[in-house]
Amino acid sequence: MTYQNHIADFRRTIDTAGTAWAAIDAESAARMRLQNRFPTGLDIARYTAGIMRQDMAAYDADPAAYTQSLGCWHGFIGQQKMIAIKKHFGTTKGRYLYLSGWMIAALRSEFGPLPDQSMHEKTSVPALIEELYTFLRQADARELGGLFRELDTAREAGDELEAARIQHAIDNHETHVVPIIADIDAGFGNAEATYLLAKKMIEAGACAIQIENQVSDEKQCGHQDGKVTVPHEDFLQKIRAVRYAFLELGVEDGVIVARTDSLGAGLTKQIAFSKEPGDLGDQYNSFLDCEEVSAGEIGNGDVLITRDGKLLRPRRLPSNLFQFRAGSGEDRCVLDCITSLQNGADLLWIETEKPHIGQIGGMISRVREVIPNAKLVYNNSPSFNWTLNFRQQVYDKWAEEGRDLSAYDRARLMHVDYDGTELADEADERIRTFQRDAAREAGIFHHLITLPTYHTAALSTDNLAREYFGDQGMLGYVRNVQREEIRQGIACVKHQNMSGSDIGDDHKEYFAGEAALKAGGEHNTMNQFAAA
Repeated sequence: MTYQNHIADFRRTIDTAGTAWAAIDAESAARMRLQNRFPTGLDIARYTAGIMRQDMAAYDADPAAYTQSLGCWHGFIGQQKMIAIKKHFGTTKGRYLYLSGWMIAALRSEFGPLPDQSMHEKTSVPALIEELYTFLRQADARELGGLFRELDTAREAGDELEAARIQHAIDNHETHVVPIIADIDAGFGNAEATYLLAKKMIEAGACAIQIENQVSDEKQCGHQDGKVTVPHEDFLQKIRAVRYAFLELGVEDGVIVARTDSLGAGLTKQIAFSKEPGDLGDQYNSFLDCEEVSAGEIGNGDVLITRDGKLLRPRRLPSNLFQFRAGSGEDRCVLDCITSLQNGADLLWIETEKPHIGQIGGMISRVREVIPNAKLVYNNSPSFNWTLNFRQQVYDKWAEEGRDLSAYDRARLMHVDYDGTELADEADERIRTFQRDAAREAGIFHHLITLPTYHTAALSTDNLAREYFGDQGMLGYVRNVQREEIRQGIACVKHQNMSGSDIGDDHKEYFAGEAALKAGGEHNTMNQFAAA
């Protein structure tokens, strides 16, 4: 519906109401409606789910059409990210938000900073989703408000051509609201608990929910040790619970991302239930580290299983956890991926210990032998030392080729002495093209960085503190922050406008007319940034 159609719609409504609504302006009401395109989180979830499904189909047709996101721990961070994307690239297409459980635990819990072990309040997850979309909707309102003021100026000047151009821009306004992939960890309990939390997340606006196959009450960060997985059927119950939540709320296109931590998880909490040889439970148990025993060797409290007529004792630790065979991680990942896709998941996430296209591509190729359109969400994690990993990958490749490596020490490749060398330059080029190459060669549909804005906030704050509290004083802020904001066109240099002051002024005018006491007068210091 066009801007003029909205105005006409409200005029009919106001005319029907009669004199009681005589003071209501149809165009002002139309503007407010356009500035609030998504009244509820479910409206957002349905809209963004459709976007993700279209993007997934586009990737299936052409792997160059991969998507990306950055993790955001606050609504403002997500808002500024999307404003920047529109400014630099002209469209939000293919760019999402990511919500990391790690960042909620470390930054958004009432307990204070917590490790990534699902100890934070589960309600903080949907609360952050709602906050992110509140800020993105406000970005829409702010941008449209600016267009409305430009339209008024063009009309007052009698410039019909400019007014028509601006009205076209209003009719074709691209929202800042984009899909969010939201981390539900291991589901925060049993399948019922997963279903209840998933509903809250969807109602807040999430169209894609990521869930992992770790034990809920033993959950660890994907890049730390001590991870414990669950048998497939336990995990599949939770996948089904999330799907039921999507369907109940009318988000039929909702996306489930099934994450496997099996590559780095050497332990399981329980032996899977098996009815017959070769079933899913038996396949899970086949990865257990077992020793064959005779009846006379059975000890007190031993747990035993049988396979191929043999009596086997799984290796059990004092923690009462069972150990998998060393080297079985990749095989377990492949089985996890296949079974998840066969039971309702849409996308996969394989948590790896390094960013290596060959390793990732090898596993996804095996999955695609069974499910040809299998595709991944991949964590371009800050937990990886990207510089060291890729310099070592180049070193190893050169070693295979028989090149002279006498100028390099593989153990010290991170050192600044190697910056600018041929090896370092090739490694940097591999990092630069990693997302493109991995999308083509390793089935990665969506690339995300879990914690980038956590690290950028820490780095920029450190730099500001060093300068401002040191010899540079106020110049440390002005030169490195404000001056760069102005020259780079960073929207929040006009922080009153960013906080909604102009929107508030518009509303005051709608509600009070000439009696409105507005903040945006000639004495507002934000006018000093008019040329910014």
